[in-house]
Amino acid sequence: MKITFYGHASLGIEVGGKNIIVDPYISANPNASHINIDDLKADYILLTHAHGDHILDVESIAKRTGATIVSNAEIATYYGTKGFNSHPMNHGGSWNFDFGKVKYVNAIHSSSFPDGINGGNPGGFVIEGEHKNIYIAGDTALTMDMKLIPMRTKLDLAILPIGDNFTMDVEDAILASDFVECDKILGYHYDTFGYIEINHEESIRQFFNKGKDLMLLNIGESIEL
Repeated sequence: MKITFYGHASLGIEVGGKNIIVDPYISANPNASHINIDDLKADYILLTHAHGDHILDVESIAKRTGATIVSNAEIATYYGTKGFNSHPMNHGGSWNFDFGKVKYVNAIHSSSFPDGINGGNPGGFVIEGEHKNIYIAGDTALTMDMKLIPMRTKLDLAILPIGDNFTMDVEDAILASDFVECDKILGYHYDTFGYIEINHEESIRQFFNKGKDLMLLNIGESIEL
């Protein structure tokens, strides 16, 4: 499983011979100006919620690639009525795709499309594929529901927001890593806007002091599990 960071909360995942894009907000992110969305491969697009900084490039990528959009029922229906391929999910449900198993889990946030249409309830994803398991938290506050995840799935990586203001901060993300019982963390949802700028060295140090590994990738950089 290969995971690439495209800035903000945007990820690329290569697993089971398929390409997944998560929450594509790339073309309007000045920090990601070197990423050309027309070069990105996508068989699936996973969306945690409907905010503009998570769905900006969905339609252009889906139109070019024919990717299936996977999200909650409201978001999947929104894109389905526009003619895009979609797969609806809801909290607690899972589905075996051709690349692995996906479960839609709780997140505490808000969710509406830029045009004001209801985006349903936000969520995160637990993905099991190639004998590796990851948790993509989406935009969320710290929640006790995270403790449910390791009861079913032993994680190899937790991808957690750390930028504060709109989501968890670093200290809450450390607690979240305790809740999901995973000490290998990929941080995201930071630095894109003034509200969510972080001190990289201090953030890494705080995780290290708790015996945890926080990775802050450069945009376009990848890791392999």
